Amino acid sequence: MAGKVFFSVSMSLDGFMAPDSPDELMGKQWMELQHWVFPTRFFRQNLGPGPGGEEGLDNDIARSTFERTGASVMGKRMFEAGEHSWPEDPPFHSEVFVVTHERRDPWVRLGGTTFHFVDDLRVALDRAREAAGSATSGSPGVERSSWST
Repeated sequence: MAGKVFFSVSMSLDGFMAPDSPDELMGKQWMELQHWVFPTRFFRQNLGPGPGGEEGLDNDIARSTFERTGASVMGKRMFEAGEHSWPEDPPFHSEVFVVTHERRDPWVRLGGTTFHFVDDLRVALDRAREAAGSATSGSPGVERSSWST
């Protein structure tokens, strides 16, 4: 069965999606762009800020996007931002393909998350589709792209 690709991204009306420098990734502009997800119950449960959180449409969107994801693709900048801030059990619970020219061995984490490092977007997409099987595959983060098969 041919895979269906979908792309979802947080972007401001002036076109901002990600800062120019990894040093600015958790900066004011990016935090303002992502503020909708931080208070959600799903975010709080999966990234460790603690119990509680808001229910509603934003929570439903975050939860359903992650629950249907069978594999993810992300860029090096997204990975570097999360590598030191994600909990031991990252929220993906699937294969994650990081597009980067940096050579690294796969990084196995708790909860079924394994990060694979590839240097070609087409290869990353093909491998994500294969890993996802009949589930969705996605790329969460600053640029949040999700692929379904």
